[in-house]
Amino acid sequence: MTREPLTAAQKADVLAEALPYIRQFFDKTLVIKYGGNAMTDERLKDSFARDVVLLKLVGMNPVVVHGGGPQIERLLERIGKKGEFIQGMRVTDAETMDVVEMVLGGQVNKEIVNLINRHGGKAVGLTGKDAGGFIRARRMRLRQRDDGEALIDIGQVGEVSHIDPSIIQFLDRGDFIPVIAPIGVDEEGQTYNINADLVAGKLAEVLRAEKLILMTNTPGVLDKNGKLLTGLTPREIDELVADGTLSGGMLPKIASALEAARNGVRSVHIIDGRVEHALLVEILTDHGVGTMIRAE
Repeated sequence: MTREPLTAAQKADVLAEALPYIRQFFDKTLVIKYGGNAMTDERLKDSFARDVVLLKLVGMNPVVVHGGGPQIERLLERIGKKGEFIQGMRVTDAETMDVVEMVLGGQVNKEIVNLINRHGGKAVGLTGKDAGGFIRARRMRLRQRDDGEALIDIGQVGEVSHIDPSIIQFLDRGDFIPVIAPIGVDEEGQTYNINADLVAGKLAEVLRAEKLILMTNTPGVLDKNGKLLTGLTPREIDELVADGTLSGGMLPKIASALEAARNGVRSVHIIDGRVEHALLVEILTDHGVGTMIRAE
């Protein structure tokens, strides 16, 4: 379907609507977890890059943390290795870790950096191993569902133990846009694959971000009737988890969002990355495209 072009007056209305938001979020940090369809659809990839550049040009400080699950899966298939998941986490032996590092730290990270730079931004790609290992990790062990005392070793999968924000702050001051692959390292130099939602949430806390924005392949948080819940508090989220409304793959994302909202991030947005210019619609207009969780 062809969209009618906006008139000059309509364009002026759009700009006028954005002005108070530009003023409110000027010089504020926005941590954006980039994933899902927005990373694989060419039109949406282009839209995302332009949105990030525009946010930087109007004075905000976007920090991008990206995933790359489908790209990792494709390379594993090419080398004849089948991906294995336990409780939603990728089992990561040494060979799989090499693939994860190659895809996230190389292919995907550099593609995002290049796309942002092509649209006039100044992006810098990083993994948590850079700048003296600014993302410190420890090995994650899962608990058996039928035996809470038994632990499952899923290999080189990590959780964040510490983030040094100084490199991100330095890049922000230089008008650069940090693009971060969720790979961490421990004190012995062991590399870990970390869930991108988890890294984004912890980074938002450490940077005292104004917003944490999680891009997904869903409209946001839905109630039991499939209706979008546009505004929630952490207490209301707890109730939705307790009554079973929230379950499955949304739980890790919600857990990361809740922790951020309870630890200094002013608002968390779970938005539909399948919507073109989703970032701009959520941040600069009166009409969001997802669920906002406010700190209580």
